[in-house]
Amino acid sequence: MAGRATIRAAEARDLDALLELSEVRRQEYATYQPVFWRPAPRARDHQRPYLAGLLGEQDVLARVAVTHTAVVGFAIGRLMPAPPVYDPGGPTCLIDDFTVVDADSWLTVGLDLLRAVSDAARERGAVQVVAITPFQDAAKRTALKAGGLDIASEWWTRPLDSHPDGPA
Repeated sequence: MAGRATIRAAEARDLDALLELSEVRRQEYATYQPVFWRPAPRARDHQRPYLAGLLGEQDVLARVAVTHTAVVGFAIGRLMPAPPVYDPGGPTCLIDDFTVVDADSWLTVGLDLLRAVSDAARERGAVQVVAITPFQDAAKRTALKAGGLDIASEWWTRPLDSHPDGPA
């Protein structure tokens, strides 16, 4: 994708584009770790009311990147208190749903979306942002690093029907 995009608040009219971008990413993530990231049957049908609901919530900061008339990326942050055993000094903005149209767009569109959600979170009192991504999404990880984020945690997984030393 050439050039920069305009970043604006996500609206209900963007829902189909968000679902399409999510579907593409969901299929990619399933190749990274087929158990943890396996799409549920009719995942898009389940995601539609979930995303639609998020767009109307007060504690949600949803932004889209648009070029001409096409949505080429989105990021959805949710303001929340930090877990009680941690004290970062205020609320956290958790960015879980976050994608762009292609890997080459992470360092442009992706960073612009990250900044937009981070700025909105700061304005609402958040003191940190936490973004989720699969380990294998190298382009997104590069953008998160370029955006000033550091790795704070990793999740390791295996199916319970397998034994750590080989088949049971």
